[in-house]
Amino acid sequence: MTDAIEAFADHVLGTSYDDLPAKAVLAVKTFLLDSLGVGLAGTRGAYVEEWLGAYQGAVPGAGARVWGRGEPLPTPAAAAVIGYLIHNSEYDCVHEDAVLHPMATLLSALMVEAEARGEVDGKTLIRAIALGVDVACHIGNSVTTGLKFFRPATAGGFGAVAAIGVIAGLDREQLLNAFGLYYAQASGTMQAHVEGLAMLGMQVGFCSRNAVVAVRLAEAGIPGTRGTLEGPFGYLRLMEGEYDRGALLDSIGQIWRITEVAHKPFPSGRATHGVIDALIGLVAEHGITGQGVASVAASVPPLTHRLIGRPIKDGMTSNYARLSGPYTAARLLLGGGLGLPDFLPDALVDAATHDLGRRIVVEADDNPDPNALTPISVTVRMRDGAAYSASIDTVYGNPRKPMSREAHLRKFRENVAFAVGPIPEGNAEALIAMVDDLESLDDARRIVDLLVAA
Repeated sequence: MTDAIEAFADHVLGTSYDDLPAKAVLAVKTFLLDSLGVGLAGTRGAYVEEWLGAYQGAVPGAGARVWGRGEPLPTPAAAAVIGYLIHNSEYDCVHEDAVLHPMATLLSALMVEAEARGEVDGKTLIRAIALGVDVACHIGNSVTTGLKFFRPATAGGFGAVAAIGVIAGLDREQLLNAFGLYYAQASGTMQAHVEGLAMLGMQVGFCSRNAVVAVRLAEAGIPGTRGTLEGPFGYLRLMEGEYDRGALLDSIGQIWRITEVAHKPFPSGRATHGVIDALIGLVAEHGITGQGVASVAASVPPLTHRLIGRPIKDGMTSNYARLSGPYTAARLLLGGGLGLPDFLPDALVDAATHDLGRRIVVEADDNPDPNALTPISVTVRMRDGAAYSASIDTVYGNPRKPMSREAHLRKFRENVAFAVGPIPEGNAEALIAMVDDLESLDDARRIVDLLVAA
């Protein structure tokens, strides 16, 4: 049996810009802009200075600039830092069925290589993103067992290799070698998620860095594995478990996974969004206020419970809180929304949030799908004895329940304004216009010009 990695290589090499449907091109633009903004907001994340400093001292030379900052780093180091910036606030887009954030690892690697190599035009950038997302999400979508390794990093790295392969003009042998060389470096454990560590986002950076290195090694003629996905110790067997080969291969070139990607309307784990969405509806319908809530119970699939069932506690880090259903629900009920300031130090120790959060429980239901994030149901019990319930099958931000363009652009502008930078006034609007007309862009370095601090 030929390893599926060959089918993915042929898909990448055999697809031109003109083969992409208009819906896929529009989705690329949407989530490119979204990811740029999220990456800028990530400059306020924990350990950014330490992360940047470690790479400045570890690898000499320069090749690409760090978003929101401007410091030049060698491309592998720049990819690692930017990958962390995109994912550290849990605000980057997600493919729900693949349980994978497809842009963080891919875009950080792709943009540093586009800057270092130069003259990557907009159509090539669109093609690279669409194909990279296709590779990563087809892999993730085929898995039928639960997460052990951190799939946004590990499977995301295959998407990053594919995307860099497009702009680097790799031939078939080079691309296959690059996939294998990346797999030899793939890393990222769910233990970081369990412990609520900033290392979770850093694992995205590790795999972005390793995708850059893999392509450079392949260009130098170093061979990689050929049983990369389906060999006895290939990625799907060793790092995932069970998978559906039909789901892996049958829809290549038929379904463009970028069109299935969901927005993150809130800067918290996607698994929190169903509970938040249900609560927003109940607040709007019944005029609920946080002060009047006696308790909240959310019933969610086992994966969702595993991801966000953690209780509110003293001494929480922002990483822990972003993945806590009780904390995010309490902030929503008390403040009427959930945004980046809700994860700053003062918010994390707010007494009213802790009091309400300890009365919010997230419980697992009997959903048999190990990768399901929905459906979820929420019941709010009020101090006056009233009780209100809601169920959610499709969560706000999903393509079937999308953010409007107005909401998408508001999120982007807020993220740019949140950056440490500061980013020069006017750059946000210039980026919006540039991405809207991405087909006409002559050089992707012009995007990075607008992402660096004054």
